[in-house]
Amino acid sequence: MNRILAALVVILTVSCNSAQNASSSNKKSAEDYANTITAKELKTHLYILADDNMKGRMTGENGNNKAAEYLRNYYIDQNIQSPIEKNNYYQTIPADFFNGATNGSPSQNVVAFIEGSEKPNEIIVLSAHYDHVGVKNGNVYNGADDDGSGTVSLMEMAQAFQIAKNNGNGPKRSILILHVTGEEIGLFGSKYYTEHPLFPLENTVVDLNTDMVGRIGSEKEGNDNYIYLIGSDKLSQELHDLSEAVNKKYTQLELDYTYNDENDPNRFYYRSDHYNFAKNNIPVIFYFNGTHEDYHQPGDTPDKIEYDLMAKRAKLIFLTAWEIANREGRITADKLK
Repeated sequence: MNRILAALVVILTVSCNSAQNASSSNKKSAEDYANTITAKELKTHLYILADDNMKGRMTGENGNNKAAEYLRNYYIDQNIQSPIEKNNYYQTIPADFFNGATNGSPSQNVVAFIEGSEKPNEIIVLSAHYDHVGVKNGNVYNGADDDGSGTVSLMEMAQAFQIAKNNGNGPKRSILILHVTGEEIGLFGSKYYTEHPLFPLENTVVDLNTDMVGRIGSEKEGNDNYIYLIGSDKLSQELHDLSEAVNKKYTQLELDYTYNDENDPNRFYYRSDHYNFAKNNIPVIFYFNGTHEDYHQPGDTPDKIEYDLMAKRAKLIFLTAWEIANREGRITADKLK
């Protein structure tokens, strides 16, 4: 009898240890998921989206539509759901919304969605524009940095959140991936979204906007460990402090607030898609590498991208979104007057 009991104890102990090991294997950290964002995958996607075949992705033109199709197919392949309906990832924008800027052509935002496990009605928006300025005088303006870099960074962030969800560690709040069109011709895609939101704006916690994160700006030559942050403290000190803490814990990038100055003559705060969210009192951060000699030029090509640096910047944005999604309290616009 004692031998039988001893054998049972051994079997139970092994079974418990195996169950514990299986359970612990699912307890990956935020950093583990961030590390699924790789320079190699970013490069693969960007060489496709910034290829000459995309004809500069001008809003309303065939190249822009091809880019939208590439994004849609990626989310289908990754089994990342649409917030609209199955296999429909397009928020269609009618031609007349563009006030003639698309020569009578409609366009579309491309959206994907990772539903939160505990607070699904609270939405974190991750945005980037996938359009660029097209073809001029026979030259393709590929827009690898502006904003192919933000576009592919969103793709990798979405994949990381989906991997976490598949492991049973998905975000508590929901993540809306928002690839907007029409930025270059007047922030039209983000304007349309905020006027026709898929989720109520009062339930939108934050917009983290990624626009040009693949290069080193002219004024930062030789510095491969920085990112400009714009808007983080405009509406929410809480968001700014969280952003700083996440960077200190994980990525240790130099966070440069030069362009966050109210007196900055470039007025970048007003020039990218986050602004349409900020106008609606939604806290925002705009991630930006600064301009360079190829800004809005044919030379903005994927061979000039700093892929390791872009991956590090994308990890910072992902980890910031992760913290916002999983913290107990909702980030608030605590600086509204």
